[in-house]
Amino acid sequence: METNDKLRILTESAKYDAACTSSGSDRKNIKGGIGSAAKAGCCHAFSSDGRCISLLKVLYTNYCINDCKYCVCRRSNDIERAAFEPRELAELFLNFYRRNYVEGLFLSSGIIKNPDYTAEQLLEVLRILREEYFFCGYIHVKAIPGAAPELIQALGTLADRMSVNIELPSESSLKLLAPQKSREKVTKPMAQIRDGIIRRKNEIKHFRSTPRFVPAGQSTQMIIGATPDSDYQIIRLSEALYRTYGLKRVFYSAYVPVGTHPALPKDIQPPLLREHRLYQADWLMRFYGFTSDEILSESNSHLDPLLDPKAFWAINHLDRFPVEINSAPYEMLLRVPGIGVHCAKRIVAARRMSRLSFEDLKKLRVQLKTSVYFITCGGKYMFPSFKMDYPFIYGALTASSTMMPAIIQHRQLTMEDDFDSLIPSTEEKVKCLTGQF
Repeated sequence: METNDKLRILTESAKYDAACTSSGSDRKNIKGGIGSAAKAGCCHAFSSDGRCISLLKVLYTNYCINDCKYCVCRRSNDIERAAFEPRELAELFLNFYRRNYVEGLFLSSGIIKNPDYTAEQLLEVLRILREEYFFCGYIHVKAIPGAAPELIQALGTLADRMSVNIELPSESSLKLLAPQKSREKVTKPMAQIRDGIIRRKNEIKHFRSTPRFVPAGQSTQMIIGATPDSDYQIIRLSEALYRTYGLKRVFYSAYVPVGTHPALPKDIQPPLLREHRLYQADWLMRFYGFTSDEILSESNSHLDPLLDPKAFWAINHLDRFPVEINSAPYEMLLRVPGIGVHCAKRIVAARRMSRLSFEDLKKLRVQLKTSVYFITCGGKYMFPSFKMDYPFIYGALTASSTMMPAIIQHRQLTMEDDFDSLIPSTEEKVKCLTGQF
């Protein structure tokens, strides 16, 4: 099979993997080397300094001995198959890099023959790039569950980031849809990567020549919507993974129907809105000090599709509001919908000079469209007729959402949609770029 045909098949198969970020690496170039990975990081969309970064996102092979019912590469699926040779893939990537098509590599694979053999093939690709061509740019590689610890260790010394996909949120779901996998097979390499990162940090204090080990950390991915697991189960698992294994990111991938197993949902659109809400909840846990039990509970186990999780939490805890802008601690300011990390810092700094009014908050770029229902300035609400009442606030916050056509809310846009009516405001653009709630 021609290399171009392999590339077409294996990049198409790789599109279902969402764990494709690469921030946090600072691998420097060396004399005679090519490429580099800046500390600000690479990303398949945009880096932290605003640059658009492209990775070659490809599978080594889509042959697989497993038969995971939700996976397009499962053994029983009748699809076109292909596999690279290590040197073939390494040279293909370098040709793309030299033509400035890509700046880094995201490499995953189906399991061919057995986990150890697959890991050896991936390791050989990385060895050729690093040791023969002296490529010093960004490489993200998937750790193969079940592979020998020595192979995981060797991959970690050559890669910038590694990921081990947990795929499904519960053990019961794994047994049903991926009987060849188990939670133990996934968490064992996670623990090894975590321990390797910690060990390297300790050793570098005494030996400057200590080899690098996964400098950009590790990540994982969960498929959303393939099983009946609740949002509460998903974010509780994410919180445990962050705490136990020191993950940099947990990625959520809306399930795309590619299987026919009776337990899989059929004739549905990918739950993109639910995926979006889970990313927002994840952001609250990582940057705003929320715990999973604060965001959701067993009795209230799903995120509201019409409200972001921070606003959803706030209207369910109205006893903690209103917050007085001029005296509230920084930690409480972060919990006000419409006030993000940067705005909270601006407020704390500005109120040292004088008491703040609602006009001052506008100048500080606080999203008053949302936060006005939860704050006071000088003990007064912005509107005298305001009521601290759940139905009133919920109705006000969801008014714009409920007016949107349902067909737009729950699916990806097509060329037939009315795009003019969906152009975001300046405030919405800022909120999207900063990730603040």
